[in-house]
Amino acid sequence: MHKSLLILVFLPFLGFAQVEQGRLTAEKLCSPAFHGRGYVNGGDSLAANFIAEEFTKMGCSFFKNSPFQPFQFKVNTFPNKMACSVNGKALIPGKDFVVDPACPAYQVDSLKVYRISVEELFNGKKLKNKISQAAMSQSKTALGFAFHFSLWKGDTLKKAQELAKVLGESMPIIELVDTKFTWSVSQDQSRAPLLQIQSSAVDASLDEWIFQVKVDAKVVNHTARNIIAYVPAKKKSKNYFVFSAHYDHLGQMGQEAYFPGGNDNASGTALLLEMARYYAKNPAEVNIVFIAFAGEEVGLLGSKYYTENPIFPLKEIQFLFNLDIMGSGEEGATVVNATLFPEQFEVLKSINEKQQYLPKVASRGPAANSDHYFFTQKGVPAFFMYTMGPNKHYHDVYDTYEELSFNKFNGIYQLLIDFEKVICWKR
Repeated sequence: MHKSLLILVFLPFLGFAQVEQGRLTAEKLCSPAFHGRGYVNGGDSLAANFIAEEFTKMGCSFFKNSPFQPFQFKVNTFPNKMACSVNGKALIPGKDFVVDPACPAYQVDSLKVYRISVEELFNGKKLKNKISQAAMSQSKTALGFAFHFSLWKGDTLKKAQELAKVLGESMPIIELVDTKFTWSVSQDQSRAPLLQIQSSAVDASLDEWIFQVKVDAKVVNHTARNIIAYVPAKKKSKNYFVFSAHYDHLGQMGQEAYFPGGNDNASGTALLLEMARYYAKNPAEVNIVFIAFAGEEVGLLGSKYYTENPIFPLKEIQFLFNLDIMGSGEEGATVVNATLFPEQFEVLKSINEKQQYLPKVASRGPAANSDHYFFTQKGVPAFFMYTMGPNKHYHDVYDTYEELSFNKFNGIYQLLIDFEKVICWKR
């Protein structure tokens, strides 16, 4: 990159209005009314409509007179009852227990669950005897097995996981854990149910328990929508700079537990909308595009679909900046693909060092961990930035709006504007 591009004339700092508006957006997206922006109660559709309305209010333009790019995929959903109790004690969904994302529909009033010990793991004869005796003793109760994975490491943990997988092909499995839940989304269903339970919610000293379980699960064909808006360049241009963020999250696990997705990724969506608000008032030298992707949590499906069905040629994208997990920043931010595009990363880092927007901008190599990935695979230069800080909530019911500090929201906002101006300068 030519050295002159690193000599910047910075605008005065744009104030604090961005973070306040960003907070309002994130709070709305995290609210129960959006059902975790997933596939129960139309959560992601409600969020899509809200985002499209915001783009419209700002005066953004739309390709082909529509903000929406629909696509379909199948997904396993948990639309109704979700209940689990052990020895008569009701457990709280999302906090005391979660079902595996691929869990099928399942109901049992008396599930007798036996703990597998370390001794049985490494003694094939004892393990076989236990399974056989447990199966023979069942008459009116169903049979399952429990593994306390948190107590094991190394080869013991590996062996336990292998056994759980084998047994889980034909019977319920309970995983006792001592760490936070990290839930996800599946497109398919397994043959037998799998539940994770916090060991603190049960009497973990017992060797057997009686469970009552009810899971309503259904694989549906879902129509999701990417939302795409843009601000035309000051003068006609064939070049584009893209800002992106996924707006979907995990949704609901039954009707009682929903996953707000504050940091992941109401925060990134909020910043995306603030970038659109800025450029709607301050057009750039190139066309600035804003894409809110759906289906990211199911496997980057929205961005994959877009790269296979682009609205304008991908080769005309000068750069894509993907925003995911933008809710903190006390410890700076990390840039995925930094090693893949070192010149652009040096520009970003130099701006930050000069202006001190963030404590640091860390470098990371390529990774298929957000919506930048399929653009990179198609030859589009792209970064994925995420913030670092004390907020460690991820894919759990505690990733709420209240946990967002937005500590460096304004700094990132200004950093992105400055970066775009350099990257697109006189091109």
